[in-house]
Amino acid sequence: MLVRGVLVDEYSFSLVLKSCSRLHLLREGMQIHGLMCKFQFGSDVFLQNSLICMYIKCGILQFGRRIFDRMLIKDSFSYNLMIDGYVKCGMVSAARELFDIMPSDVKNLVSWNSMISGYVKLENGFEYAWDLFDKMPERDLVSWNLMLDCCAKNGNMNLAQNLFDKMSKRDVVSWASMVDGYAKVGNVDAARYFFDAMPQRDVISCNAMMAGYVNNGCYNVALKVFHDMLGGGFGLAPDSVTLLTALSATTQLNCINEGIAIHRYIQKHRFATNGKLGVALIDMYAKCGAIEQAMRVFECVRDKSIDHWNAMIGGLAIHGLGYLAFDLFMEMERLSLKPDDITFVAVLHACGHSGMIKEGLVCFEIMRRFHRIVPKLQHYGCMVDILSRGGQIEAAAKFVKEMPVPPNDVVWRTLLSACTTRENLNIGEPVAKHLIGMDSCDSSSYILLSNIYAQFGLWEYVRRVRAVMKQRELDKVPGCSWIELDGTVHEFFAGSISNMNLSSSSKF
Repeated sequence: MLVRGVLVDEYSFSLVLKSCSRLHLLREGMQIHGLMCKFQFGSDVFLQNSLICMYIKCGILQFGRRIFDRMLIKDSFSYNLMIDGYVKCGMVSAARELFDIMPSDVKNLVSWNSMISGYVKLENGFEYAWDLFDKMPERDLVSWNLMLDCCAKNGNMNLAQNLFDKMSKRDVVSWASMVDGYAKVGNVDAARYFFDAMPQRDVISCNAMMAGYVNNGCYNVALKVFHDMLGGGFGLAPDSVTLLTALSATTQLNCINEGIAIHRYIQKHRFATNGKLGVALIDMYAKCGAIEQAMRVFECVRDKSIDHWNAMIGGLAIHGLGYLAFDLFMEMERLSLKPDDITFVAVLHACGHSGMIKEGLVCFEIMRRFHRIVPKLQHYGCMVDILSRGGQIEAAAKFVKEMPVPPNDVVWRTLLSACTTRENLNIGEPVAKHLIGMDSCDSSSYILLSNIYAQFGLWEYVRRVRAVMKQRELDKVPGCSWIELDGTVHEFFAGSISNMNLSSSSKF
């Protein structure tokens, strides 16, 4: 238009600014802004709002605020644009300041809802959100759903139930908030009640129900919801969140066949594996014993993130393939990929399980000196494990004493377990007594101490430890194993033959 000499008007500028906003074209938007000033179109309220919207969508709030402050006439849309922009950038305090000075005649439902949504996102925003909701001159369905979601996220399900009962109109968001809220507080029965009572379900509500089951250990039921989605019972197609939740349940159940079926679904419907789905697949195959398949998935991912590398290194670690895990870590170094603290936990864990003391010490120093990552308690725990498994009990004990962070019970128990294995009473006895002092209700410390005494034939001390356990009513936690037979996962406890058809597993 400009090249051909066609006159432009306010409508032309508004259309171009709208396109710049949607496509996040900041440079082009600024050029249009310059043309508006040149052609003296800057005083129009509608165009000024379009400019504010463009700058906010492009992430330059200060430019949007500058235009807003220079406006002689501001309407409700002007205020709401700035409030919503601040809220979406996490600047809730700035949004509230603007909301408070907003003239009452331009403050509308959108203004109130935007502020409530900002407080919903904050961890400590419940009281502020409730105060605004209580003061609203009128409410719509969005207002009720926002407050319902806020109650659910804060675990205040009594108040959420009260709000839900008062709602004159509900939609799928209202029902999904109740499902999600009850699931997060562990009341899966109440969550299922609302899920079954929903007039219409969507993928989000199914995901919330599945996540509730997974988080509360009901993995089989979570997969049942997933199969209902696949079978057309709900008439819904799973999304990436659904598949992630299903893979999590499969991993917990160690059910490889279910995992393979989910993987095929991912491939058939062309879900991308360069994100969380690829990480979940690697983790699932590794934890279900198919490390070769995990490696194949890893190799097929084109744009690998640090999470893919971490999952693969962690998978190799749990299979005792420490040298492969170490090689993969060194490949990261050669590719100049920046590892994070999780990477080093995984590779140190791998070194510990493979007796690679020298390599573990090298990784620990690379983390501290080259990558400048401050070691956390997990890293120190891994180093204690590496030294302990390598038989260097004295070095491990010295390492624990010199740790800059207080060792927790896991670190002490790692050292104690090594003392039991290596029959080191001098270090093991005081460590066990220290552990018992930390948590007198944990039976494992008593068992390990008793085992050390037994190794040295100190039966009187063994009897004393057992007597204390009996006096404090402490029982040894039985070992537990799982086995998959014909697609069903069975659970075994040491010393128990109940809840299992032995004849069906005797052939193994």
